[in-house]
Amino acid sequence: MAIYQTMCTSFKAEVARALHNFTASTGDVFKLALYTASATLDATTTAYTSAGESSGTNYTAGGISLTNVTPTTSGTTGYWSFDNATFSNVTLSCAGALIYNSTNQNRAVCVLNFGTTIVKSGSDLTITFPAPGATDAVLRIT
Repeated sequence: MAIYQTMCTSFKAEVARALHNFTASTGDVFKLALYTASATLDATTTAYTSAGESSGTNYTAGGISLTNVTPTTSGTTGYWSFDNATFSNVTLSCAGALIYNSTNQNRAVCVLNFGTTIVKSGSDLTITFPAPGATDAVLRIT
């Protein structure tokens, strides 16, 4: 079992079929679910799964909604990201996360690997996304 940081392969085809709308405030709802090191998440992940998902005080299965940053371009790269996300006053452990489209059949977007297991005990967990930019945004098409 492992968590591999990647853009999900199914997402690449779904973008071309217009199945995801990332437009800020009017687009689809995207969520961030947290996972333990026992989860199996990789490029073949196609949808949200509860298998290996973190659990604990003040964490709800399925995670939390993200705030979209409208896609834009720079040069030949299209990119977009999300505002930072905070899980408030949680007690849990997590090693990675899945971003998925809860508006459209819980389709997987990308897998994040935190590089370590994060343990929180009655405190906030903030996921800090990189600033939107052609070389730094969490989602980029070049």
